[in-house]
Amino acid sequence: MSLSVLAIDDSRTMRNLLRAALEEAGFLVTTAEDGADGIEKLEAANPDVIITDINMPVMDGFGLIEQVRQSEFAASVPILVLSTESSDALKSRARSIGATGWIVKPFNDIKLISAIRRVARV
Repeated sequence: MSLSVLAIDDSRTMRNLLRAALEEAGFLVTTAEDGADGIEKLEAANPDVIITDINMPVMDGFGLIEQVRQSEFAASVPILVLSTESSDALKSRARSIGATGWIVKPFNDIKLISAIRRVARV
């Protein structure tokens, strides 16, 4: 069975890089361009893991994490933050509202895929 990943990033280039790396690893990938778009696509995507950037327009990654954690449908889905940010304060804030892990961009395909498999709820 293929793992399903919802990848949320406002950068089209980053979404394309994530899609290429994850599909190559056999994952089913849905992409969204910001947190609000991610929430709209959440139920249809039915992800095993969510990957989100933090700095995005409309709804940032923190808002997305809070909404996912409050949803009946996806409250237990692991959320990996993928961001250029690396401050302990931001990591701590993300963890406190429900993020599962934090990966700093640029990502290493093998490490990202390994992290997804490690946290996946299947």
